[in-house]
Amino acid sequence: MKIDMFEMDKTALMVIDVQGRLAQMMHRKKFLIEQIQIMIHAAKLLDLPIFWLEQYPQGLGETVDEIKQLMQDIKPYEKISFSSCGQQQLLTDLRSSGRSQLIVTGIESHVCVYQTVLDLLDGQFQVAVNQDAVSSRTKANKNLGMARMQQAGATITSTEMVLFELMRTAEHPSFKQISKLLK
Repeated sequence: MKIDMFEMDKTALMVIDVQGRLAQMMHRKKFLIEQIQIMIHAAKLLDLPIFWLEQYPQGLGETVDEIKQLMQDIKPYEKISFSSCGQQQLLTDLRSSGRSQLIVTGIESHVCVYQTVLDLLDGQFQVAVNQDAVSSRTKANKNLGMARMQQAGATITSTEMVLFELMRTAEHPSFKQISKLLK
């Protein structure tokens, strides 16, 4: 199976359900939050659209402040289905964005991230799951989610790998800023 390189004009970032107390229970929580922050900063530098999801915020709480503060100019999509694709407005907006490649971040890798990725693949999107920027409450569930998404056809990537893939060259106008984010 040929894997296409991710390209800036085809790519968007998705941030799924990094909310409330659940976010505080994630395996390697601090690292997870830092990696999602880097991805949001980089998406803005690279002019990638960001699709931000919240699972039933009235019950689970809002997105954690460290991430929410970086997306004040974006409105979250509220959902009750585990898959983000159950949110019809999201699907409409994804299609109208013209973006066919999605970098997925968020929680939990074996539930909402997993189900979203399967539905995105079903919808003919190319999906890269950033292993640095997804998690579950246990390492075992994170690993299971990652394995199942890869078996389904998702590309597994890392923060550094996908950002350098998008820029392609050290001559990219955002190279120095992105490099600083990664240090």
